[in-house]
Amino acid sequence: MKIRPYIYGVDHISVASFGTDERTHALWSANIFRYPLTQEGFEGKLRELEANTGDMPFIAENGKGEAVGFFSIELYNEGRDAMLKFVIVSPSHRGEGTGLQLVKAAAEYAFNNTTAGAVTLNVFSVNEKARRCYAAAGFEEVSVEPSAFAYNGEMWGRCSMRLEADKWSR
Repeated sequence: MKIRPYIYGVDHISVASFGTDERTHALWSANIFRYPLTQEGFEGKLRELEANTGDMPFIAENGKGEAVGFFSIELYNEGRDAMLKFVIVSPSHRGEGTGLQLVKAAAEYAFNNTTAGAVTLNVFSVNEKARRCYAAAGFEEVSVEPSAFAYNGEMWGRCSMRLEADKWSR
């Protein structure tokens, strides 16, 4: 798997195809991005996040050069931590280990290309597959905030997870 910076005006088509339905979209983005994704709305919000928090968006590609995932990284805590955000895998590549490869590639990027000594993330408690994927990559649960997000009559908890650089195994 190869990761590369998101290309504005090009990559939105791939990312828009990853969210197959409104619930999947909410699980992925906490509705930070409007559903359905439009180029203008998605890239406008990405640029806003880059300007406000320094988010760095990336595309993950398979060996054939196909976009198979998306994520963003934000440095915070004076650069000591990186937050992995908006992780999503193409529906045609789910269940193949692509998510685990993507998360490992994102952590490797953070540890090798930033000052971060840890990578953190938040995942909704109801997203069991994602939680298992993050745990398999070495992330440990730090806390759970119950009822953090309302979706269509449901209340989802938010699980915070962390991977320390000294526990990272490539």
